[in-house]
Amino acid sequence: MSDSAINTGGAGAPLSTSGELDLSEVRDWIALLKPRVMSLVVFTGAVGLIVAPGRMHPVLALTAILCIAVAAGASGAINMWYDRDIDAVMRRTANRPIPAGRIQPRAALAFGVFLALASVVVMGLATNLVAALVLAGSIGFYVFIYTMWLKRRTPQNIVIGGAAGAFPPMIGWAAVTGHVSVEAVVMFAIIFFWTPPHFWALSLFASGDYARAGVPMLPVVAGAKETRRQIWLYSLLLAPLGLLPTVIGMAGLAYGAAALVLGGFFLDAMWRVKRDAQDEQGRSLTQEAPARAAFKFSIVYLFMLFAALAADRLLFGA
Repeated sequence: MSDSAINTGGAGAPLSTSGELDLSEVRDWIALLKPRVMSLVVFTGAVGLIVAPGRMHPVLALTAILCIAVAAGASGAINMWYDRDIDAVMRRTANRPIPAGRIQPRAALAFGVFLALASVVVMGLATNLVAALVLAGSIGFYVFIYTMWLKRRTPQNIVIGGAAGAFPPMIGWAAVTGHVSVEAVVMFAIIFFWTPPHFWALSLFASGDYARAGVPMLPVVAGAKETRRQIWLYSLLLAPLGLLPTVIGMAGLAYGAAALVLGGFFLDAMWRVKRDAQDEQGRSLTQEAPARAAFKFSIVYLFMLFAALAADRLLFGA
C-alpha cells in the first residue's frame, strides 16, 4: 500500500505526504464499489420503491435507496477482493485497485464487509425486517453463490448468478410494503432474463480475457456461435416478459406501449448479434461490432424500461 494509505487524518481520510487529501486514493476506494454497476442497481431499486403501493417518508425512502447503493458497492468490493487473482491477468481489470497494488486485499475485504453489515442494519432500522432480509440475501447471493461458487465453475454462472442483480426492485418494493408480492417478482424476472444476453454480449468481445483467466464463460466453453444462439433465445423470452406489468395490471397502456417498442429494438439488436458474419469456428468477422452495440443498448433498454414503469406510476397512478 502507498504511504498515503498509511498516513491518514483523524477522520480516516487518506492524506498525501504534504498533508493534503489524496484524491487518487479516494478514487480507488470508490472504484472498489463498482460505481458503474451500482448506478443501474440503484435506479432499478428506486423504481421498485416508486411503483410499490403505499407511501414512505422521503427521508426513509432516500435511506432505503442509499442502503441498496451501499450494499451493491459492498458486494462489488468483496467480489474484487476474491477475484483479485483473475483480475490481474485480464486486460480490462488489471488496473483495478487491488491487482494494481494500490489497495491491500485485507483492507478491501474489511471495507466491503463493514459496508455490507451496515447497509443491512440501517435498512432494517429505517424500513422493515423483510427489506433488510432481502437486501442481505442479495449480498449473500452475489458473494457466495455467484462470485465464490458459480463464476469459476460453470458457463451458467451468469444465468444463475443473474439473480443477484435482479433483487434491487424487489428490495425497494419490500421497503414500502413490508412484503414481496407478484409485482415485485415480475420486476425481478425482467432483470433476471435480461442478464444473460447483456453479459454474454460482453463476453463475446472479452472472451480472450476470460480464457486467460480460466473463467468458463459461455463463449470460452461452448464457442461464439452457441453463445449467439443462447443470446437470441433469452431475448425471445425477455421481450414479452417486459409486457407483463401491463398484463397483470401493475402498469397501464403507456408503459405497455413503451415496453413493446423497446422490446422490438432489443430483439433487433440481439438478432444482429445472432446473424453476425462468422468463420468456421464461429468467430465474428466484423470485430464483434454487433455484440458491442448490443451490450451498450441492453443497458439503455433496461434503464428506459424501468423509467417507463416509474413514469407510468407517477403520471397515471396504479
